Amino acid sequence: MRCPLAHAKQRPAAGFSYIEVLLATLLLAISLVPMLEALTAGLQQGDVHRSIVLQHRHLTSGMEEVLAQPFDDLEAAEAAAGGAPSSYSDPPGADRRLVYLSRYDGDNADADSNPFTGTDADLLWVRVEIESTPYFMETLTVR
Repeated sequence: MRCPLAHAKQRPAAGFSYIEVLLATLLLAISLVPMLEALTAGLQQGDVHRSIVLQHRHLTSGMEEVLAQPFDDLEAAEAAAGGAPSSYSDPPGADRRLVYLSRYDGDNADADSNPFTGTDADLLWVRVEIESTPYFMETLTVR
């Protein structure tokens, strides 16, 4: 019968060699730089997304405020504005919402394909935009 210790001496040594540990550490160090760059880009995109969401909410609330007004008041503001931002626009400042109102030709009765000529009596075009940005919302409202 053999001794268990004698059998253990015949097995090769288990574990990692010094070279294997150095090689694994080197590979981790090399791959760490691109991983951190990807993480940084992701964190920066979070700030951009947050800004866009806040501006969208700002636009939506502006549109809801305008559409909550009686149609006759919107008609009066459209006539007074004459193509310029209406009285429903925010005062000058950061993230200023500009509100444009115009009569609208929904049925194209004059056949010129211009929605702002030959307008319908009970149809208004509403546009809310954030000044100096590409963000805006448009809709139609009826009496």
